[in-house]
Amino acid sequence: MVSSPGGRPAPPDRIAGLIERMLAGDRLALARLITQVENRTQAVPAIMKAVHARAQAAYVVGVTGPPGAGKSTIVDRLTALLRAEGERVGVIAVDPSSPFTGGAVLGDRIRMQVHALDPGVFIRSMATRGSLGGLARATGDVIRLLAASGFGLILVETVGVGQTELDIMKLADTTIVVLVPESGDAVQTMKAGLMEAADIFAVNKADRAGAHGLIAELKFAAHLHYASPTSPKDIDWQIPVLATEAQGDVGVAELLAEVRRHRALLTESGALSARRRVRRREEFKGLLVEELRIALEARLGTGPLEAIVEDVERGTVDPYSAAEAILVRLKLE
Repeated sequence: MVSSPGGRPAPPDRIAGLIERMLAGDRLALARLITQVENRTQAVPAIMKAVHARAQAAYVVGVTGPPGAGKSTIVDRLTALLRAEGERVGVIAVDPSSPFTGGAVLGDRIRMQVHALDPGVFIRSMATRGSLGGLARATGDVIRLLAASGFGLILVETVGVGQTELDIMKLADTTIVVLVPESGDAVQTMKAGLMEAADIFAVNKADRAGAHGLIAELKFAAHLHYASPTSPKDIDWQIPVLATEAQGDVGVAELLAEVRRHRALLTESGALSARRRVRRREEFKGLLVEELRIALEARLGTGPLEAIVEDVERGTVDPYSAAEAILVRLKLE
């Protein structure tokens, strides 16, 4: 049985009904299934199995960068442009967790409420719940739910935690790194690993002092990265650096054009399919390791394995010997 938000058991047929309604376009059913995924209930495997065949087509754009860079405003303006062209857009905004509820601090994204009543836009805030990398653990599954619901382009805005924000590379097809003049020089950006994460740089609030210098430094750094023989390349792409003033809707159309240029190059070269294959493999391995960890922890507290753990606690057996003994018992050595 799956625990419902109210604590009562939710029967599998209710989950099946929610899946059927979601696939038919029911937004409330989609929201409830996302809640199941966020809470990591026992229904998650059944949900993801049911949507797998319809969850492959969406294109994912990540928007990352330091706090205060204007990521939400850029996502809002990109959404408006895409909707004007008839594109259905899903938005996942990963926010810090509330220390009291564990939920997303910003709730249902107060900064994007202009799109709240648009049936072609679905916005969901997610809490990090202690996850590093700027993304909630369940973000990948939520992306698949949105894709299965028919949202062709999904924007994922990360929490904005600086150097730990590279997990977006594991989910996004195109990653936009948003910086502002106050965020430091290009050398610091490279040290933070964002040169590896970025497919496009957007220097936002470009009317501020220091913007031209940062743009010039980033362009030089992007050229060095492109020319370096040690930089991994599966497409011929030099990271473009754009000036934006998202609040005034300046440069956002050009930003969207670069996203589309990157997507076209990935698709035509076959790199998009290759990257997604690698991503699915790594995701599967991560899921398998997590499931094995949970199963092992449950077994460590009972029977012969508990006795081995107690020997380690007493200091009569060293941890390496104990680990080998457990692997032999589990036939994993």
